Amino acid sequence: MLKRLLNFLSSRPDATPLHTPVIVSRDQHPISRKNISSGALRIMRQLDEAGFPAFLVGGGVRDLLLGGHPKDFDIATSARPEQIKRLFRGARIIGRRFQIVHVRMGREIIEVTTFRGPHDQSVNDDGMLLRDNVYGTVETDAVRRDFTVNALYYTLDGFAIHDYTGGLKDLEKRQLRIIGDPVVRYKEDPVRMLRAVRFAAKLGFTIEDGTAKPIFELAPLLRNIPPARLFEEVLKLFMNGSATATFSLLREYQLLEHLFPATAAALADGDQLGLELIEQTMANTDKRVRAGKPVTPAFIYAALLWPPLQSRLRELSQSHTPLEAHMQATHDVIGAQLDHTALPKRFMMPMREMWDMQERLTQFHRAPRLVERARFRAAYDFLILREASGEHLDGLGNWWTRYQSADEAERERMVLEAQKQKPRAKRRRRSGRSRSKPNPPSTGE
Repeated sequence: MLKRLLNFLSSRPDATPLHTPVIVSRDQHPISRKNISSGALRIMRQLDEAGFPAFLVGGGVRDLLLGGHPKDFDIATSARPEQIKRLFRGARIIGRRFQIVHVRMGREIIEVTTFRGPHDQSVNDDGMLLRDNVYGTVETDAVRRDFTVNALYYTLDGFAIHDYTGGLKDLEKRQLRIIGDPVVRYKEDPVRMLRAVRFAAKLGFTIEDGTAKPIFELAPLLRNIPPARLFEEVLKLFMNGSATATFSLLREYQLLEHLFPATAAALADGDQLGLELIEQTMANTDKRVRAGKPVTPAFIYAALLWPPLQSRLRELSQSHTPLEAHMQATHDVIGAQLDHTALPKRFMMPMREMWDMQERLTQFHRAPRLVERARFRAAYDFLILREASGEHLDGLGNWWTRYQSADEAERERMVLEAQKQKPRAKRRRRSGRSRSKPNPPSTGE
């Protein structure tokens, strides 16, 4: 069936007039209703029966055409948010800049949006959209979407696909192309630059030249995005199963320096161990996501901020005790990062504990208590990744691996033996003047 679609596309011209869709009939595309959420189908039928044309649109259609099995399905319709809410019990209107409706169908929550129209020029001095509750038709909605491959519409009327922007051709070419003038579209919402990288990494697509070129110049506009929104974008970038490719593209398109500037600076200075640690973390995260295992932003942030933490520790080591240097470096690195992406306390505290425990894991006499700590496993995993990245820790990871599987007697013997072999640390003499403790960074919560 996919071959039939490709043959159909090859017979079409490369471009069609604006608002004139390419319509692919049910016998020319591979989408089956069996692979579409039953809840989404019910919502589309109910909207159609109420006189409001409704289409499946976005990533769900794109992924179905690529042979995937999407979990999320979005619907676009001519019905206004208030009309949608009246049709479905439990529907909830959310959003300010552009209102959408969440409709609950059993355990599913389906996102339903009203067709968008040309925006009313409510932009700031940088060209960013401030308000967008302007409604239109399916034709105007298509040209308001971000990328052509996300602007494909599937209808229950003949089970056809409507393509208004050349998305099917781009899908065939496996390329990501923004709809409209890239400069204008990125200025309207700078987060689209991050979305371009995320989709390219997830789909294994190339970014079309005209779509890619303005990113280098316009990347600083990300500084205008609230840190809380950028935190949500970071989660999407690194927790969708393609973190390794995403991280590489963020560096290639010089976007990392606007999300994690201290990290980008440390890597630019040649921190090869830090780079390897981050890449190991991304690869490990991808494996866990694809295996259906949980991942936490705390671990991802711990790895991403480890290079600047080590850099700051080196700066402070000449004038502070090791404990003071660690506390001050942690405070400085987190405080600086919060100016760019938020990090809620529920993730910040576990991250700090993982960092704190890296030094404690060298104190073998504490082993019986450390292994019982709630964050021990995460700290141990982080230690293993540090070693895997090439950091020389004198077999510390292997010691803790053996310790966890040993019985009580063997654990006692391991601790005694390790204590004998460990060189005694020299105590650092403190000066007479007192040092003030760093204030904990504010999370804005």
